[in-house]
Amino acid sequence: MIKIKSSSELEIMRENASILRKILDKVVSKIQPGVTTQELDNYAEKLILEADGSPAFKNYRGFPSSLCTSLNEEIVHGIPSQRELESGDLLSLDIGIEKDGLFADFATTVPVGEVTDKASELMEVTNRALTEGINQVVAGNRIGDISNSIGSFVTAQGYNVVKEFVGHGIGRDMHEDPQIPNYGEPDTGERIEEGMVFCIEPMVKFDDDKVEVLDDGWTTVTADRDLSAHFEGMVAATKDGPEVLVRGGL
Repeated sequence: MIKIKSSSELEIMRENASILRKILDKVVSKIQPGVTTQELDNYAEKLILEADGSPAFKNYRGFPSSLCTSLNEEIVHGIPSQRELESGDLLSLDIGIEKDGLFADFATTVPVGEVTDKASELMEVTNRALTEGINQVVAGNRIGDISNSIGSFVTAQGYNVVKEFVGHGIGRDMHEDPQIPNYGEPDTGERIEEGMVFCIEPMVKFDDDKVEVLDDGWTTVTADRDLSAHFEGMVAATKDGPEVLVRGGL
């Protein structure tokens, strides 16, 4: 069942999303060749705690860090390490916070130094796919309208979406109903109502094969080891249409 947020809950979620935006902006400002993903994670956790929040990801189902850092062929759930960033890398950052009993969560993909045109185009398509999905968060639409808008756009651009991972509802739990795949049929699924809040998160890659999970049990990579990108936005359905609480993007 999709939970409807009260006006007071939405106000807290707006504030949490704003805090998370400022935190990730500061983390992104530290990105340059030679910086390790562990340094970024340490900094993100420090900022979350200073904001009187709790890192939403740390120890969630056993995940060891406050920040997901996924490089190049890594799609999602990359574990921070002593690996140093290099110019030309694509780094996807996923971050969450819990504060005052409610969660915020979003993700973005960042170029490290100069990247190839291929990488830039992949990010652009993923960014636009997120916008397509957000535009469907309208009362009266269905969850399948979000999924279809993302998947059909990505396919039309000659790319593929990750099918094994999905977007989700968010509120007093980080992952709530509904699941929101990045592909599907329009006019299917549950009806969207005012007060629902979703995390929409297209993950885009070149191959159309099943993803692989590495031996650490978390890091998920493309089958062909080519690049991927991930943008996530946290969106509320309101009487005036979609309200973007926070989003990754270009």
